[in-house]
Amino acid sequence: MNKNNRIFIVEDDLISAQYLREILEQEGFDVIGSSDTAEGAIEKLRECNVDLVLMDIVLKGAMTGSEAALQLRKMHPECKILFLTAYADDEMIDYAIDANAFAYLMKPYREREIIATIKTALAQPAKKNPSDEKIVLKNGFVFDRVKKRLEKDGYELPLTPTKLKLIELLALNKNSIVSNEQLAMHIWNEPKDNSTLRSLITRFRITIGDDIITNVNGMGYTISA
Repeated sequence: MNKNNRIFIVEDDLISAQYLREILEQEGFDVIGSSDTAEGAIEKLRECNVDLVLMDIVLKGAMTGSEAALQLRKMHPECKILFLTAYADDEMIDYAIDANAFAYLMKPYREREIIATIKTALAQPAKKNPSDEKIVLKNGFVFDRVKKRLEKDGYELPLTPTKLKLIELLALNKNSIVSNEQLAMHIWNEPKDNSTLRSLITRFRITIGDDIITNVNGMGYTISA
């Protein structure tokens, strides 16, 4: 199945780009090419079909990865985009929303997380409307990504800022695994030990009276539709 999936890598660190290519080819994916600049990626993919692009956000050259992602979305509407970044903050989330990115992967790369996220992305149907404001979650919960609030049955659930950031990142990456590191950086802007994150998730579950967050052992957390 993987052989039918065409992947392109945009990464300006040559060692990282080669590492990504090697692990993907070992899994049977068809890596159709790579580029170390956004401009180069746009040119190479203009007339080339691609299923998924691994896109570094910070690149050398005049164009950023987020700008390239927006252009690629117009060229290949069905293509999945996974951002590659060393940072997880509100700006990165905004980039992901604007480009309708499926998820983003934190550096340094972890092989299991990369493969799992790519497989999940490729298994999902293309999003038809990137401007949709509300993300439907399991058990009747809905996350409004414009108003940044969690709802159920049309009512807003009162959440503290940390709990809101937790559900925001998981909702924006619905059906994909978000690592502990990604969650910690998004919520607190600094690394935290796993027990701190587990405590927050436990309090979140108590607050909403439901268990919609799934722990993926050794990899992170996810929410499914």
